[in-house]
Amino acid sequence: MEQIIKKAEVLTEALPYINEFKGFTVVIKYGGSALINEDVKETIIKDIALMKFVGLKPVVVHGGGKDITNMLEKLGKESEFRNGLRVTDAETMEVAQMVLAGKINKELAADLSSKGINAVGICGKDAGTLYAKKIMPNGEDIGLVGEVEKVNTQLIQSLVDNDFVPVISPIGFDKTGESLNINADYAAVAIAGALNANKLVFITDVSGVLEDINDPKSVISVINVKQVEKMIDNGIISGGMIPKVDCCIAGVNAGVQHVHILDGRIPHCLILEIFTKKGIGTLIER
Repeated sequence: MEQIIKKAEVLTEALPYINEFKGFTVVIKYGGSALINEDVKETIIKDIALMKFVGLKPVVVHGGGKDITNMLEKLGKESEFRNGLRVTDAETMEVAQMVLAGKINKELAADLSSKGINAVGICGKDAGTLYAKKIMPNGEDIGLVGEVEKVNTQLIQSLVDNDFVPVISPIGFDKTGESLNINADYAAVAIAGALNANKLVFITDVSGVLEDINDPKSVISVINVKQVEKMIDNGIISGGMIPKVDCCIAGVNAGVQHVHILDGRIPHCLILEIFTKKGIGTLIER
C-alpha cells in the first residue's frame, strides 16, 4: 500500500509542472551511454513518449559516436580524433551517415512509435534542415566535419505542428551539396535556438555541475551563466566538463530559456528532472 501511495504522490507532484509546460517545445539531445544501455534506453523512450502524451512537444537530436567507431572497426578502419572531433575522410563520412541516418535514427523513431506516439526520423540533409560549413579547428583539416550555419525549421515545425516527434541525426550539407558530420551537441543548440525552444536537455554521462568535484552528490540544481563562467575560471569546472557546459551556455545564448544537463545513466532521468521539484541534474539559465 505504501508503494502505491508513493506513486500517487509522485503523480500529484508532477501535475503543476505538466500544466506549466504544456505546449512547450523541448529539444532533447540524446547520446552517450543512454543510447547504448538497452535498459536505460527503454526508460528514456518511455519518458519522451510520456512528455508527448501530457502535451509537451519533444524534438530529439541524437548522436552515435560509439556505434560509428564500432562499425569502422568491423570494416577494419581505425578511428582518429583530434581535439575531441572525429577525423572524417570520405569513407568515414559514408559510414557515419549510414550509422547515424540509417541505423540509429530509424531505430529511435521505431522505438518511440512502438510506445504509441508518431515519430519520424530525418537527417539534417532532408528538406535542407541543417546547412553547414566545413570547420578547420586550429587551422587543421580534419576532413568532412562541419558546424551549422543555418537551420531551416520548415520540416521540423511541420512535423511538430502535425503531432509528430521529429528524430534528427546531425548530418548536414554545405553549399556544394557535400555531406558534413556535425557535433550532435551543437546541432541540438542550433535547432533549439531556431525553434525558439522553451527547453534544451542534454542527456550525458555526467550527473550535472558539481559544487565539489570530489563529491558526486554535490549536484547544483540551478545555476546561471555567470556562475558557471566563474566556476570555470576558478577551476571547479575543468577537463571534459568544460565542453559540456560550453554547449549549455551556447544554448542559453541562442535564446533557450532553460538548459538542462542530465545523467543519462539514471533510469527515467527526463521525467525526474522536468516533473519533480528538485530534479536530478543541473538547470542552467541566463
